[in-house]
Amino acid sequence: MQKVYIGHPDRGTSCVVNMKYTRFEKARIIGSRALQISYGAPVLVDYSEKLIDPIDIAMLEYDKDMIPITVVRN
Repeated sequence: MQKVYIGHPDRGTSCVVNMKYTRFEKARIIGSRALQISYGAPVLVDYSEKLIDPIDIAMLEYDKDMIPITVVRN
């Protein structure tokens, strides 16, 4: 579960909601992060040297809730 902060900045209200990503959102998040890693973005988790595939590293970051990507639903 991912924590999402919902609120209106003008009113000063906010709350924390546990949100589960859909499989399409999860695929988009991991794919976007893997592309960033393949272009040289810093990796945010410790990983073994055996992991060389950016997708595997992005999935590891996703599992540890370390991916700096947000989802906005309209």
